[in-house]
Amino acid sequence: MNLPLVLGLLVAAYFIGSIPTALWVGRLFFGIDIREHGSGNSGATNTFRVLGKKPGSFVMAIDVLKGWAATSLASVMLNQGAILPEQLLYYQIACGVLAVLGHIYPIYAGFRGGKGVATVLGMMLAIAPATVGVCILVFIITLLISRYVSLSSMTAGMTFAVLQLLPQFRPQNQLLVWFGFVLAVLLVYTHRANIGRLRTGTESRVPMPWDKK
Repeated sequence: MNLPLVLGLLVAAYFIGSIPTALWVGRLFFGIDIREHGSGNSGATNTFRVLGKKPGSFVMAIDVLKGWAATSLASVMLNQGAILPEQLLYYQIACGVLAVLGHIYPIYAGFRGGKGVATVLGMMLAIAPATVGVCILVFIITLLISRYVSLSSMTAGMTFAVLQLLPQFRPQNQLLVWFGFVLAVLLVYTHRANIGRLRTGTESRVPMPWDKK
């Protein structure tokens, strides 16, 4: 194992995840700190609420890309002979988790970030694209019906966990099955405040592209 390369890329995964897209977009183009408005999170959902559809879509796209790019660093390790093929999934998960932690606790923004849902999506796109494709469809349908990003995210996360129990989506490495369920639990946990607002009917809805301004 090329330990210096592996450690360097693991650190790079965290720094990629730490890019505070929503914070920078808010400051550069709107002159505000997104964390001082809306839900107080520096993520795509709050960007949609506070800044609108176009900035929110941009932030979401970049945050997904962060997760995908960081997780793909494991393939660089493999291609450079730093890890063995049977170790790839373990390092994909490690790089992805570090990117998500970077998003939640960004070093560039005083360790105050978002919830990491979009970055998790990018991470899982790099690991299990077919399964995630179905989850994206579930997310979109739930969002179109409810207009709640939080509910859509939790539903998609639970769908990912359940899908992996089916023969068509069952991964070769059972670690991914367990990780899927851990991920679903974490998504629910990080959205516990949203669940409270959903129960009381005070959760914010996101605007749709066809909504009138």
